[in-house]
Amino acid sequence: MTDPIRMLHFADLHVGMENYGRIDPRTGTSSRVRDFLDRLDEVIEYALEHEADLTVFAGDAFKHRDPNPTQQREFAQRIKRLADVMPILLLVGNHDMPGMVTRASTVDIFQALDVPGVLVGRKPEGRVVETKRGKVFLAWVPYPMRNRLLSSEEHHGKSIEELETILRQTVSEILRDLAQEASKQDMPRVLVGHFTVDTAKYGSERTVMLGGDVAVQISNLADPAWDYIALGHIHRHQALHEDRYPPVVYSGSLERIDFGEEKEDKGFCWVQLAREATQWSFVPVEARRFHTIRVDVRQEQDPTEAVLEAVKETTLDEAVVRVIVQLRSDQQAALREREIEKSMERAASVSIVREVEIEARARLGDLAPEELTPLELVEKYFHSREEPPKRIKALMTKAEELLRDPS
Repeated sequence: MTDPIRMLHFADLHVGMENYGRIDPRTGTSSRVRDFLDRLDEVIEYALEHEADLTVFAGDAFKHRDPNPTQQREFAQRIKRLADVMPILLLVGNHDMPGMVTRASTVDIFQALDVPGVLVGRKPEGRVVETKRGKVFLAWVPYPMRNRLLSSEEHHGKSIEELETILRQTVSEILRDLAQEASKQDMPRVLVGHFTVDTAKYGSERTVMLGGDVAVQISNLADPAWDYIALGHIHRHQALHEDRYPPVVYSGSLERIDFGEEKEDKGFCWVQLAREATQWSFVPVEARRFHTIRVDVRQEQDPTEAVLEAVKETTLDEAVVRVIVQLRSDQQAALREREIEKSMERAASVSIVREVEIEARARLGDLAPEELTPLELVEKYFHSREEPPKRIKALMTKAEELLRDPS
Protein backbone atom coordinates (compact mmCIF):
# COMPACT_ATOMS: atom_id res chain seq x y z
CA MET A 1 0.00 0.00 0.00
CA THR A 2 1.40 3.41 -0.94
CA ASP A 3 1.94 6.10 1.68
CA PRO A 4 -0.83 8.68 1.96
CA ILE A 5 -0.13 12.06 0.41
CA ARG A 6 0.56 14.72 3.03
CA MET A 7 -1.47 17.86 2.47
CA LEU A 8 -1.74 21.07 4.48
CA HIS A 9 -4.97 23.07 4.27
CA PHE A 10 -5.30 26.64 5.55
CA ALA A 11 -7.38 29.71 4.71
CA ASP A 12 -8.45 33.26 5.56
CA LEU A 13 -5.09 34.80 6.35
CA HIS A 14 -6.30 38.42 5.96
CA VAL A 15 -2.92 40.14 6.06
CA GLY A 16 -3.60 43.82 6.65
CA MET A 17 -5.96 43.58 9.62
CA GLU A 18 -4.72 46.30 12.00
CA ASN A 19 -7.43 46.50 14.66
CA TYR A 20 -6.12 46.43 18.24
CA GLY A 21 -2.60 47.00 16.99
CA ARG A 22 0.23 49.44 17.64
CA ILE A 23 2.61 50.92 15.11
CA ASP A 24 6.08 49.41 15.33
CA PRO A 25 8.48 52.39 15.08
CA ARG A 26 11.20 50.18 13.60
CA THR A 27 9.14 48.95 10.64
CA GLY A 28 6.32 51.48 10.43
CA THR A 29 3.77 48.66 10.29
CA SER A 30 1.07 47.58 12.73
CA SER A 31 1.89 44.96 15.33
CA ARG A 32 -1.28 43.17 14.23
CA VAL A 33 0.01 42.81 10.67
CA ARG A 34 2.99 41.05 12.21
CA ASP A 35 0.62 38.74 14.12
CA PHE A 36 -0.96 37.50 10.89
CA LEU A 37 2.40 37.00 9.21
CA ASP A 38 3.69 35.13 12.26
CA ARG A 39 0.77 32.72 11.98
CA LEU A 40 1.65 32.10 8.33
CA ASP A 41 5.22 31.37 9.43
CA GLU A 42 3.86 28.71 11.79
CA VAL A 43 2.02 27.07 8.89
CA ILE A 44 5.13 27.06 6.72
CA GLU A 45 7.39 25.66 9.41
CA TYR A 46 4.92 22.85 10.10
CA ALA A 47 4.63 22.00 6.40
CA LEU A 48 8.40 21.86 5.96
CA GLU A 49 9.09 20.00 9.20
CA HIS A 50 6.44 17.35 8.44
CA GLU A 51 7.48 17.04 4.78
CA ALA A 52 4.17 18.05 3.23
CA ASP A 53 3.62 17.09 -0.40
CA LEU A 54 0.97 19.68 -1.20
CA THR A 55 -0.45 22.88 0.32
CA VAL A 56 -3.87 24.31 -0.47
CA PHE A 57 -4.74 27.85 0.60
CA ALA A 58 -8.53 28.24 0.43
CA GLY A 59 -8.66 32.00 -0.15
CA ASP A 60 -8.48 35.52 1.34
CA ALA A 61 -4.79 36.30 1.50
CA PHE A 62 -5.32 39.96 2.39
CA LYS A 63 -7.88 42.08 4.18
CA HIS A 64 -8.26 44.43 1.20
CA ARG A 65 -8.41 43.88 -2.55
CA ASP A 66 -5.57 46.37 -2.96
CA PRO A 67 -2.92 45.44 -0.34
CA ASN A 68 0.09 47.71 0.02
CA PRO A 69 3.42 46.62 -1.53
CA THR A 70 4.98 45.74 1.83
CA GLN A 71 2.18 43.32 2.65
CA GLN A 72 2.43 41.79 -0.83
CA ARG A 73 6.19 41.35 -0.47
CA GLU A 74 5.90 39.68 2.95
CA PHE A 75 3.22 37.30 1.69
CA ALA A 76 5.12 36.45 -1.52
CA GLN A 77 8.36 35.68 0.31
CA ARG A 78 6.58 33.14 2.47
CA ILE A 79 4.65 31.50 -0.37
CA LYS A 80 7.91 31.15 -2.30
CA ARG A 81 9.39 29.14 0.60
CA LEU A 82 6.58 26.61 0.21
CA ALA A 83 6.57 26.61 -3.58
CA ASP A 84 10.29 25.80 -3.64
CA VAL A 85 9.47 22.49 -1.96
CA MET A 86 5.92 21.51 -2.99
CA PRO A 87 2.99 22.58 -5.18
CA ILE A 88 0.70 25.17 -3.57
CA LEU A 89 -2.74 26.31 -4.65
CA LEU A 90 -3.68 29.95 -3.99
CA LEU A 91 -7.45 30.13 -4.33
CA VAL A 92 -9.03 33.52 -4.96
CA GLY A 93 -11.38 34.52 -2.14
CA ASN A 94 -13.80 37.44 -1.95
CA HIS A 95 -11.16 39.69 -0.36
CA ASP A 96 -8.71 38.82 -3.14
CA MET A 97 -11.17 39.42 -5.95
CA PRO A 98 -11.60 42.87 -7.54
CA GLY A 99 -15.05 44.17 -8.35
CA MET A 100 -14.33 44.42 -12.09
CA VAL A 101 -13.73 41.21 -14.04
CA THR A 102 -10.87 42.75 -16.02
CA ARG A 103 -8.83 43.72 -12.95
CA ALA A 104 -6.27 41.41 -11.37
CA SER A 105 -6.77 39.64 -8.07
CA THR A 106 -4.29 40.05 -5.21
CA VAL A 107 -2.56 36.75 -6.11
CA ASP A 108 -2.59 36.98 -9.93
CA ILE A 109 1.02 38.19 -9.88
CA PHE A 110 2.13 34.59 -9.16
CA GLN A 111 0.43 33.44 -12.36
CA ALA A 112 1.72 36.39 -14.39
CA LEU A 113 5.29 35.61 -13.34
CA ASP A 114 4.70 31.87 -13.81
CA VAL A 115 6.18 31.13 -10.38
CA PRO A 116 7.12 27.42 -10.34
CA GLY A 117 5.00 25.37 -7.97
CA VAL A 118 2.22 27.96 -7.57
CA LEU A 119 -1.27 27.40 -8.93
CA VAL A 120 -3.68 30.35 -8.89
CA GLY A 121 -7.36 29.44 -8.63
CA ARG A 122 -9.03 32.39 -10.31
CA LYS A 123 -11.81 30.40 -12.01
CA PRO A 124 -13.33 26.93 -11.44
CA GLU A 125 -10.99 24.25 -12.70
CA GLY A 126 -9.63 20.77 -12.08
CA ARG A 127 -6.28 19.24 -12.94
CA VAL A 128 -3.88 16.46 -12.01
CA VAL A 129 -1.04 17.67 -9.76
CA GLU A 130 2.21 15.75 -9.31
CA THR A 131 3.56 15.48 -5.75
CA LYS A 132 6.52 13.64 -4.20
CA ARG A 133 4.28 10.78 -3.08
CA GLY A 134 2.04 10.55 -6.10
CA LYS A 135 -0.62 12.27 -8.15
CA VAL A 136 -3.63 14.19 -6.83
CA PHE A 137 -6.67 15.35 -8.76
CA LEU A 138 -7.06 18.90 -7.46
CA ALA A 139 -10.16 20.96 -8.26
CA TRP A 140 -11.15 24.40 -7.04
CA VAL A 141 -14.01 26.90 -6.96
CA PRO A 142 -13.13 30.51 -6.10
CA TYR A 143 -15.59 32.86 -4.43
CA PRO A 144 -18.80 32.81 -6.54
CA MET A 145 -19.20 36.47 -7.45
CA ARG A 146 -22.34 37.17 -9.43
CA ASN A 147 -20.83 39.43 -12.09
CA ARG A 148 -18.25 36.75 -12.95
CA LEU A 149 -20.61 33.80 -13.24
CA LEU A 150 -23.73 35.40 -14.69
CA SER A 151 -24.02 37.33 -17.93
CA SER A 152 -25.61 40.73 -17.28
CA GLU A 153 -27.24 40.72 -20.73
CA GLU A 154 -28.76 37.28 -20.30
CA HIS A 155 -30.27 38.10 -16.91
CA HIS A 156 -31.21 41.73 -17.46
CA GLY A 157 -34.37 42.75 -15.63
CA LYS A 158 -34.40 39.86 -13.15
CA SER A 159 -34.95 40.52 -9.45
CA ILE A 160 -32.25 40.07 -6.80
CA GLU A 161 -34.01 36.93 -5.56
CA GLU A 162 -34.11 35.46 -9.07
CA LEU A 163 -30.43 36.24 -9.60
CA GLU A 164 -29.51 34.59 -6.30
CA THR A 165 -31.40 31.45 -7.31
CA ILE A 166 -29.70 31.37 -10.69
CA LEU A 167 -26.29 31.88 -9.07
CA ARG A 168 -26.87 28.96 -6.67
CA GLN A 169 -27.88 26.77 -9.60
CA THR A 170 -24.77 27.84 -11.53
CA VAL A 171 -22.48 26.96 -8.62
CA SER A 172 -24.27 23.63 -8.19
CA GLU A 173 -23.65 22.81 -11.84
CA ILE A 174 -19.96 23.72 -11.53
CA LEU A 175 -19.60 21.46 -8.49
CA ARG A 176 -21.43 18.61 -10.25
CA ASP A 177 -19.22 18.87 -13.35
CA LEU A 178 -16.04 18.88 -11.26
CA ALA A 179 -17.24 15.84 -9.29
CA GLN A 180 -17.93 13.99 -12.54
CA GLU A 181 -14.44 14.84 -13.76
CA ALA A 182 -12.95 13.71 -10.44
CA SER A 183 -14.77 10.37 -10.51
CA LYS A 184 -12.83 9.41 -13.64
CA GLN A 185 -9.46 9.83 -11.90
CA ASP A 186 -7.68 6.84 -10.35
CA MET A 187 -5.99 8.84 -7.57
CA PRO A 188 -6.89 10.84 -4.44
CA ARG A 189 -9.23 13.73 -5.23
CA VAL A 190 -9.50 17.09 -3.46
CA LEU A 191 -11.94 19.94 -3.92
CA VAL A 192 -11.00 23.42 -2.63
CA GLY A 193 -13.65 26.13 -2.29
CA HIS A 194 -14.15 29.61 -0.91
CA PHE A 195 -17.83 30.07 -0.14
CA THR A 196 -20.52 29.64 2.49
CA VAL A 197 -22.13 26.24 3.01
CA ASP A 198 -25.71 26.36 4.25
CA THR A 199 -25.00 24.28 7.37
CA ALA A 200 -21.91 26.24 8.45
CA LYS A 201 -21.78 28.19 11.71
CA TYR A 202 -20.48 31.72 11.32
CA GLY A 203 -17.56 33.25 13.17
CA SER A 204 -16.59 36.93 12.97
CA GLU A 205 -16.15 36.88 9.21
CA ARG A 206 -19.41 38.86 8.95
CA THR A 207 -17.35 41.89 10.04
CA VAL A 208 -14.97 41.55 7.10
CA MET A 209 -17.12 40.00 4.37
CA LEU A 210 -17.48 42.02 1.18
CA GLY A 211 -20.84 41.96 -0.54
CA GLY A 212 -23.69 39.45 -0.35
CA ASP A 213 -23.19 35.74 0.12
CA VAL A 214 -24.72 32.78 -1.66
CA ALA A 215 -24.96 29.63 0.44
CA VAL A 216 -24.02 26.33 -1.21
CA GLN A 217 -26.05 23.34 -0.06
CA ILE A 218 -24.10 20.64 1.73
CA SER A 219 -25.77 18.06 -0.56
CA ASN A 220 -23.88 19.60 -3.48
CA LEU A 221 -20.56 18.87 -1.77
CA ALA A 222 -21.02 15.52 -0.07
CA ASP A 223 -20.12 13.56 -3.18
CA PRO A 224 -18.17 10.27 -2.91
CA ALA A 225 -16.07 11.41 -5.87
CA TRP A 226 -14.03 13.46 -3.39
CA ASP A 227 -11.61 12.37 -0.69
CA TYR A 228 -11.36 15.72 1.07
CA ILE A 229 -13.12 19.07 0.65
CA ALA A 230 -10.99 22.00 1.83
CA LEU A 231 -13.00 25.15 2.49
CA GLY A 232 -12.30 28.78 3.28
CA HIS A 233 -14.43 31.89 3.92
CA ILE A 234 -15.94 30.95 7.30
CA HIS A 235 -13.49 31.83 10.08
CA ARG A 236 -14.67 29.27 12.61
CA HIS A 237 -12.98 25.89 12.22
CA GLN A 238 -15.58 23.17 11.71
CA ALA A 239 -16.26 19.87 9.99
CA LEU A 240 -19.64 19.85 8.24
CA HIS A 241 -19.83 16.20 7.24
CA GLU A 242 -18.71 14.53 10.46
CA ASP A 243 -18.74 10.74 10.64
CA ARG A 244 -19.38 10.57 6.90
CA TYR A 245 -17.17 10.53 3.84
CA PRO A 246 -15.76 12.70 2.39
CA PRO A 247 -14.64 15.16 5.08
CA VAL A 248 -16.01 18.68 4.40
CA VAL A 249 -13.83 21.02 6.45
CA TYR A 250 -13.39 24.72 7.10
CA SER A 251 -9.87 25.13 8.42
CA GLY A 252 -10.88 28.47 9.92
CA SER A 253 -8.78 31.63 10.04
CA LEU A 254 -5.24 31.66 11.41
CA GLU A 255 -5.54 34.69 13.68
CA ARG A 256 -8.31 36.22 15.80
CA ILE A 257 -9.95 39.27 14.27
CA ASP A 258 -12.08 40.55 17.16
CA PHE A 259 -13.69 39.58 20.47
CA GLY A 260 -16.29 37.49 18.67
CA GLU A 261 -13.47 34.95 18.22
CA GLU A 262 -12.14 35.25 21.78
CA LYS A 263 -12.82 31.62 22.69
CA GLU A 264 -12.20 30.04 19.27
CA ASP A 265 -9.12 27.97 18.52
CA LYS A 266 -7.24 29.10 15.42
CA GLY A 267 -5.16 26.93 13.15
CA PHE A 268 -4.99 24.78 10.02
CA CYS A 269 -5.64 21.20 8.92
CA TRP A 270 -3.13 18.43 8.36
CA VAL A 271 -4.46 15.85 5.90
CA GLN A 272 -3.31 12.29 5.19
CA LEU A 273 -4.81 11.96 1.73
CA ALA A 274 -5.69 8.54 0.30
CA ARG A 275 -8.39 7.29 -2.04
CA GLU A 276 -11.49 6.51 0.10
CA ALA A 277 -9.36 6.49 3.27
CA THR A 278 -8.40 10.11 4.01
CA GLN A 279 -7.71 11.14 7.59
CA TRP A 280 -7.19 14.66 8.91
CA SER A 281 -6.57 16.63 12.10
CA PHE A 282 -6.74 20.23 13.26
CA VAL A 283 -3.45 21.86 14.29
CA PRO A 284 -3.79 24.94 16.56
CA VAL A 285 -1.49 27.96 16.17
CA GLU A 286 -0.33 30.52 18.74
CA ALA A 287 -2.93 33.15 17.87
CA ARG A 288 -2.99 36.40 19.82
CA ARG A 289 -5.04 35.97 23.01
CA PHE A 290 -8.19 38.07 23.40
CA HIS A 291 -9.53 38.50 26.93
CA THR A 292 -12.63 40.21 28.33
CA ILE A 293 -12.86 41.40 31.95
CA ARG A 294 -16.32 42.33 33.25
CA VAL A 295 -16.54 44.44 36.39
CA ASP A 296 -19.73 45.61 38.13
CA VAL A 297 -18.87 48.73 40.18
CA ARG A 298 -22.39 50.05 40.76
CA GLN A 299 -22.14 49.39 44.49
CA GLU A 300 -18.56 50.60 44.86
CA GLN A 301 -17.46 53.92 46.33
CA ASP A 302 -14.38 54.12 44.12
CA PRO A 303 -15.10 52.48 40.73
CA THR A 304 -11.50 52.87 39.54
CA GLU A 305 -10.07 50.97 42.52
CA ALA A 306 -12.62 48.19 42.00
CA VAL A 307 -11.56 47.81 38.36
CA LEU A 308 -7.86 47.88 39.26
CA GLU A 309 -8.44 45.10 41.80
CA ALA A 310 -10.22 42.95 39.20
CA VAL A 311 -7.54 43.54 36.59
CA LYS A 312 -4.75 42.68 39.04
CA GLU A 313 -6.05 39.11 39.34
CA THR A 314 -5.64 38.34 35.62
CA THR A 315 -2.52 37.60 33.57
CA LEU A 316 -2.73 39.93 30.58
CA ASP A 317 0.77 39.86 29.08
CA GLU A 318 0.61 40.50 25.31
CA ALA A 319 -3.18 39.96 25.24
CA VAL A 320 -5.78 42.15 23.54
CA VAL A 321 -7.90 43.18 26.52
CA ARG A 322 -11.41 44.56 26.77
CA VAL A 323 -12.64 45.83 30.16
CA ILE A 324 -16.43 46.15 30.37
CA VAL A 325 -17.42 48.29 33.35
CA GLN A 326 -20.99 48.38 34.62
CA LEU A 327 -21.55 51.65 36.49
CA ARG A 328 -24.14 54.21 37.46
CA SER A 329 -24.38 57.48 35.59
CA ASP A 330 -23.19 59.47 38.62
CA GLN A 331 -20.00 57.33 38.75
CA GLN A 332 -18.75 58.20 35.28
CA ALA A 333 -16.50 61.07 36.29
CA ALA A 334 -14.89 58.87 38.96
CA LEU A 335 -13.75 56.24 36.44
CA ARG A 336 -10.13 57.13 35.69
CA GLU A 337 -9.48 55.30 32.42
CA ARG A 338 -5.87 56.41 32.00
CA GLU A 339 -5.00 54.93 35.36
CA ILE A 340 -6.69 51.64 34.43
CA GLU A 341 -4.90 51.51 31.08
CA LYS A 342 -1.55 52.25 32.72
CA SER A 343 -2.03 49.29 35.06
CA MET A 344 -2.16 47.01 32.01
CA GLU A 345 0.95 48.24 30.22
CA ARG A 346 2.03 44.68 29.39
CA ALA A 347 -1.14 44.01 27.40
CA ALA A 348 -0.95 44.33 23.63
CA SER A 349 -4.05 46.52 23.52
CA VAL A 350 -6.58 47.81 26.06
CA SER A 351 -10.08 49.14 25.47
CA ILE A 352 -12.55 50.20 28.17
CA VAL A 353 -16.26 49.90 27.53
CA ARG A 354 -18.71 51.69 29.83
CA GLU A 355 -22.14 50.18 30.44
CA VAL A 356 -24.10 52.93 32.18
CA GLU A 357 -27.16 51.65 34.01
CA ILE A 358 -29.37 54.73 34.10
CA GLU A 359 -29.11 55.38 30.35
CA ALA A 360 -30.20 51.87 29.50
CA ARG A 361 -33.22 52.08 31.79
CA ALA A 362 -34.21 55.59 30.70
CA ARG A 363 -35.11 54.26 27.26
CA LEU A 364 -37.34 51.60 28.81
CA GLY A 365 -39.45 53.83 31.04
CA ASP A 366 -40.32 52.06 34.28
CA LEU A 367 -39.48 48.61 32.92
CA ALA A 368 -36.30 46.71 33.67
CA PRO A 369 -34.52 45.04 30.70
CA GLU A 370 -35.03 41.59 32.19
CA GLU A 371 -38.81 42.15 32.13
CA LEU A 372 -38.87 42.49 28.34
CA THR A 373 -38.48 39.95 25.56
CA PRO A 374 -35.62 40.43 23.06
CA LEU A 375 -38.09 41.69 20.44
CA GLU A 376 -39.58 44.18 22.89
CA LEU A 377 -36.12 45.47 23.74
CA VAL A 378 -35.32 45.92 20.05
CA GLU A 379 -38.58 47.78 19.46
CA LYS A 380 -37.92 50.08 22.44
CA TYR A 381 -34.51 50.83 20.97
CA PHE A 382 -35.95 51.82 17.59
CA HIS A 383 -38.49 54.08 19.30
CA SER A 384 -35.72 55.71 21.32
CA ARG A 385 -34.04 56.61 18.03
CA GLU A 386 -37.31 58.22 16.87
CA GLU A 387 -37.47 56.08 13.76
CA PRO A 388 -40.61 56.56 11.60
CA PRO A 389 -43.40 54.04 12.41
CA LYS A 390 -43.26 52.51 8.91
CA ARG A 391 -39.51 51.93 9.21
CA ILE A 392 -39.90 50.46 12.70
CA LYS A 393 -42.43 47.98 11.32
CA ALA A 394 -40.02 46.90 8.57
CA LEU A 395 -37.08 46.69 10.99
CA MET A 396 -39.10 44.62 13.46
CA THR A 397 -40.04 42.16 10.73
CA LYS A 398 -36.37 41.67 9.92
CA ALA A 399 -35.41 41.45 13.60
CA GLU A 400 -38.02 38.74 14.13
CA GLU A 401 -36.58 36.74 11.23
CA LEU A 402 -33.04 37.02 12.62
CA LEU A 403 -34.09 36.00 16.14
CA ARG A 404 -36.00 33.04 14.75
CA ASP A 405 -33.05 31.87 12.62
CA PRO A 406 -29.78 33.44 13.90
CA SER A 407 -27.66 31.44 11.43
